[in-house]
Amino acid sequence: QVQLVESGGGSVQAGGSLRLSCAASAYTYNTYNRNCMGWFRQAPAKEREGVAAIYSAGGSITYYADSAKGRFTISRDNAKNTVWLQMNSLKLEDTAMYYCAANPGPCGSWPRASGFPYWGQGTQVTVSS
Repeated sequence: QVQLVESGGGSVQAGGSLRLSCAASAYTYNTYNRNCMGWFRQAPAKEREGVAAIYSAGGSITYYADSAKGRFTISRDNAKNTVWLQMNSLKLEDTAMYYCAANPGPCGSWPRASGFPYWGQGTQVTVSS
């Protein structure tokens, strides 16, 4: 059974940086690299929204929400079954629970959360002034 475990969240002042990690288990290299890996976030009283996604079978393709472009970078190491989200220039509105998600196949369903069947438990990111 696929398991995703996020880490790296925490509290940071506005303008600071955090790097989130998501380690996946129950994948072999030849299967993990064919999954779209996404980062989503959900703030209190708001819907879960896609932040970034990456698909790297046969070349790396990345996707970003407008709010993340220029500040966040998604990357992955298929040999380590791990995906990262580097977040720079953090803003107060980035405060949310961040989730890692996996979808077998390309990222056609991103940014719809409903298109991702596998989810981690989340890691909290809190940005303060």
